[in-house]
Amino acid sequence: MASILQQELKKRGPFASVEQEAILSVLRTGELLENRVARLLREFGLTSSQYNVLRILRGEGKPMPCLEVAERMIQVAPAITRVVEQLLKLDLIDKWQCQDDRRVFYIEIKPAAQHLLKKIDQPLLDLHSAQLNNVSARDLKTLIRILESIRQQSKD
Repeated sequence: MASILQQELKKRGPFASVEQEAILSVLRTGELLENRVARLLREFGLTSSQYNVLRILRGEGKPMPCLEVAERMIQVAPAITRVVEQLLKLDLIDKWQCQDDRRVFYIEIKPAAQHLLKKIDQPLLDLHSAQLNNVSARDLKTLIRILESIRQQSKD
């Protein structure tokens, strides 16, 4: 009998391996979850990358070098400069050049962005709860542990 993923993808034959099916399942699930989050953030005028930068700046509570923000992002943002420029145009951050090292630019969250994030916080938590409401806390902790193990292995 075909797996649920095979049915969703309308895949005629079996997967080449259980590892392939697992990876495709993670990718498919991640895409579905991300699309719902992106839709919510669009209601507030932000992309996922823009939200991620603002979340990092809020959490740090002080100005940060652009490249350090890029390193902390959930999704890899090869064009952090573009995301920063978009946030500048939205007047949600400030940016300035380091006096000691002209190659380094600092960014800082503005009060307007702090206010926007406060408006997003609860709807986003509600969305996360709705997306995972049929999974037990025990299973979620197991999933987190499995995903951490995979990420750790991918670093090596």
